[in-house]
Amino acid sequence: MTSPISRHSQWFEYCLPLHNQALQLFCFPYAGGTAQVFKSWQRRFPAEINLCLVHLPGRGTRMREAPFRNMQLMVEAIASAIIGQVRHPFAFYGHSMGALLAFELARELRKRQAPEPLQLFLSGRNAPQTARIEPKSFNLPEEKFIDRLRELNGTPQELFDDPELKSLFLPVIRADFEVVDTYEYVPGQPLCCPFSVYGGIEDTRIPLENLHGWEKETSATCTVRRFPGDHFFIHRAGAEFMTAFQDDLLDALRNQPRKPMASQGGKF
Repeated sequence: MTSPISRHSQWFEYCLPLHNQALQLFCFPYAGGTAQVFKSWQRRFPAEINLCLVHLPGRGTRMREAPFRNMQLMVEAIASAIIGQVRHPFAFYGHSMGALLAFELARELRKRQAPEPLQLFLSGRNAPQTARIEPKSFNLPEEKFIDRLRELNGTPQELFDDPELKSLFLPVIRADFEVVDTYEYVPGQPLCCPFSVYGGIEDTRIPLENLHGWEKETSATCTVRRFPGDHFFIHRAGAEFMTAFQDDLLDALRNQPRKPMASQGGKF
């Protein structure tokens, strides 16, 4: 027997009451970010899609907890936490670090013979097997590290200007950068679920060919699209990105295999 879903837990927060939604969409934040940035997206989606915010240690309500510094340890912890949370078809969305996390979590669930996501929605991230060109930045001196964050254009200026906020914020984002900088891709069998991959046209660190590299990680379809904007195009492309994202979610629901989740639940 599986345990009941907790609408609000240490890890997960659902944006709608848990009724009979057709899809649970687990949302993973970018480095230094919080899943709360995705909460407003719920009003753009029909009620059949229920966003689930994934709260990582070190931020928000979990500020007093130490953040993870290793991708595999974080993936294993989330995989264990997600037990009992799945009652409907589910999908993963992640941006930047969150995209890598969503991908590795899907592989971890397969390893555990647990139900796997219906689809992965991945944005702002090179394919995981892409050779790293840029040097590691998580261990840079503070001023150079801040310069790096400014280059990415995703951190509000007030976080740099307020000493108290900066003292809270920088250790978390350094830890997240360490998660990404020390990540080592391990080749494996492609996942079976389709991918939808998104990028920013002006994001010079993630060229189109590196987005297409995600095609090697799935035996199903992989669609790649780009939108106006830089690395954080998801916040600046506005309706264009959100409309495409919603269409892709609804397509995933329409094309899902007719396999009841209850038949898989015993393995969770």
